[in-house]
Amino acid sequence: MQSPSTASPEPIFIGFHALSDPLRISVIELLRNQELCVCDLCNALGVSQSKLSFHLKTLREAGLVRSRQEGRWIYYSLNIPQFAVLEQYLSEYRRLSQILPARLCKEPS
Repeated sequence: MQSPSTASPEPIFIGFHALSDPLRISVIELLRNQELCVCDLCNALGVSQSKLSFHLKTLREAGLVRSRQEGRWIYYSLNIPQFAVLEQYLSEYRRLSQILPARLCKEPS
């Protein structure tokens, strides 16, 4: 298991950035129980397809959602393994039993 200092930072940065927007969190919540098409997501969230498209792209680039096309419809679902990467990163902080105090600063000579 990698420690936070040795984990590849890029997926961590991108993943947490993708989770930093309330609309994207709402999308994640809707996809929690089932795969949904864009039209269902737009209706549930009350947003236009163009606005939602930007947020879905961000979630896809972070690897948090998957998409598949069936006919003319695109369906989205959660990509659970990527959530596990973020969860593992955070779990390393839970394991820290002691954080060392700061070293004493010295006055400049």
